[in-house]
Amino acid sequence: MNRVIHPIEQESFRRLRARLDTSHFPPLTRAVVERVIHSAADLDYASDLVTAEVALEKAHRALHGGAPVVVDVEMVAAGITRRDTVCRLKDAISGPGLTRSAHAIRLAYEQVGPGALWVIGCAPTALEELLTLDAAPALVIGLPVGFVGAAESKAALRESGLPAVSNVSEKGGSAVAAAALNALLYHPVSRTESRPESHSVAQAESRAGSPSKSKEKS
Repeated sequence: MNRVIHPIEQESFRRLRARLDTSHFPPLTRAVVERVIHSAADLDYASDLVTAEVALEKAHRALHGGAPVVVDVEMVAAGITRRDTVCRLKDAISGPGLTRSAHAIRLAYEQVGPGALWVIGCAPTALEELLTLDAAPALVIGLPVGFVGAAESKAALRESGLPAVSNVSEKGGSAVAAAALNALLYHPVSRTESRPESHSVAQAESRAGSPSKSKEKS
């Protein structure tokens, strides 16, 4: 069933595109960038997000093929529409050197096994714990927020080589993490979307000749 788009959302995206040219991004990257920006009203995400089109294509197929979706907190789960999620935070217990968020990730992995999509928008320690597991994820959306550990955990995610959506700065949060997953959920399934080349957000901007935020109109 096609999603019915409310006129307010349509107008919001029209205004976003009037202020920021996203046409140079490949399809799924553009979908993620635009929906994250829409969720936060923050155009700087166009140059802050890091992802690759090939990773998003594989994740898109896995998601629409029924792969489980794991979230670190219920706030992320509440923002994800049209898909049930796994969140084990209520069952988790903190201990020496282990936060509740990290323990919840362990419990979730025991439940879902490899091949899941992981959406982390709150706790850097949840992302750090995931990186210690042999989770073989379809995708990690790692967008935790905070002044302690957030940027570092996202840098570690990028260094891991796992298929991911992350961002460079300390900002992030449940709403933007859920938005990134929703972008993949809402994007139509098409056999013609496959592209052989990997595209980070920064690479796409480089090919366009200037950073995205410099394209805003006054």
